[in-house]
Amino acid sequence: MEKVLVIDANKCTGCRLCEQVCSVMHEGTVNPHRARLKIMKWEIEGEVLPMVCRQCDEPPCRDICPMGAIEKNEDNGLVLVDYDKCIGCRMCISACPFGAMDYDTVGKKVMKCDLCGGEPQCASFCDPAAIRFEPKTVNGAESRKAAAEAARAVQSDKDR
Repeated sequence: MEKVLVIDANKCTGCRLCEQVCSVMHEGTVNPHRARLKIMKWEIEGEVLPMVCRQCDEPPCRDICPMGAIEKNEDNGLVLVDYDKCIGCRMCISACPFGAMDYDTVGKKVMKCDLCGGEPQCASFCDPAAIRFEPKTVNGAESRKAAAEAARAVQSDKDR
């Protein structure tokens, strides 16, 4: 059964421990800028929103990649980057509706969540359970839609 990271932004405290754990897991350094998830913070509004890859059924990042470097594994649902094919054009970053892709300026590569090979450390270390690793369900699709709408609402308020 496919599993995904489920976000409950209302539980997120903004501690950013998930970013630190992710960067250590993947890059061997505590550097939130090198994490595969991001905590968006709007200090004045008091809003916090974890941004993670939702392992889309029809990934826009895959569809836009001119080199076919992003693939979806049909067995486990993971959307992964094949760095042997990736040319670093960064089109996938602009195509992601969740802001879940980024570019590592140190490693000179695009980054996205790979669910830590099936044991996402961000979820393991998230004490308030704002990030959970759960089976992908219809309800999961509803939560992804709700997260996108929440992000859009925060951005709209910020733009005013």
